[in-house]
Amino acid sequence: MALLNNTTYNPKYLFKSKHFNTAYRTFFHDYNIDYHRKRLETKDGDFLDLDFSTVDSPNITIIIHGLEGSSNSSYVKSLTKVLNEQLIDVVAINLRGCSDEPNRLLSSYHSGKTDDLEEVIDHIKNNYNYKYIHVVGFSLGGNITLKYLGENGLSPTSKVQSAVAVSVPCDLKGSSESLAKFSNKIYMQRFLISLKKKSFHKLNMFPNSFLTKEKIENAKSFFDFDNLYTAPAHGFKDAFDYWKKSSSKQFIPNIKVPTLLITSIDDPFLSKTCIPIQEAKSNKQFHLELTKYGGHVGFNSSKSNYNGLWLEQRIANFIKNHK
Repeated sequence: MALLNNTTYNPKYLFKSKHFNTAYRTFFHDYNIDYHRKRLETKDGDFLDLDFSTVDSPNITIIIHGLEGSSNSSYVKSLTKVLNEQLIDVVAINLRGCSDEPNRLLSSYHSGKTDDLEEVIDHIKNNYNYKYIHVVGFSLGGNITLKYLGENGLSPTSKVQSAVAVSVPCDLKGSSESLAKFSNKIYMQRFLISLKKKSFHKLNMFPNSFLTKEKIENAKSFFDFDNLYTAPAHGFKDAFDYWKKSSSKQFIPNIKVPTLLITSIDDPFLSKTCIPIQEAKSNKQFHLELTKYGGHVGFNSSKSNYNGLWLEQRIANFIKNHK
């Protein structure tokens, strides 16, 4: 049984509010990271911008951000800071179109697009002399991580030594429905503003595609947007087909690499179906740390407790124990 009931995350005061915990990191955890960028040309003629922060370590951690995030997302930079301090190199992937430069193709990135992660891992293995590679994914990036590990059935001696996923929408349909609730309207609107902006740019790049100004403007939820763009741009029938095939929950039983999922019961982005309790109970390599509080990619704490960086320290400790 790999369901962890002895979590050390026990916040006080305002951090017991799921919305405060979710928003806090964006405004108060910001670090200057001296990245050096490498552009990886993908096999399909597109590109990925990879941001490295290195300390001459024999180990490297690949970090994958969440929906409409980047290497400059606060949670990526704070984890990079902690890992570098503990002598672990980092490469933060900017998913397609997320590095302040539009990608070249009509297609982009999505929750189940694992082939880009595969290309990055192969690039690291073939061009650098790292002893161990670890992967950390947040939210959408966590779904990509879990799906990749499960669908490939990797052993820890092949490509990835260990992995951590945080606040993962393991059931995309359930997560989409949770975010469509009125109480989460502010989150939905924030995502849609960014997604629509990119969609209008795609429309300008590909005026003869299936995209139209009216359809983009009328999208009010992930269901609308995934029917409008994500599904047709990436070969899915519709939003339901995309959600069904890309949800990582179904792939968790096949994970063979030591993997930790950190998620909270009060996460406003996730439904109950996003918490893979039975999968954790049946897979000894998959560890689920389920907390009472935490919000979405929050898990903040007071400065007197883990210097306010409980999540980052928890991730770093798991990685250090598997190298």
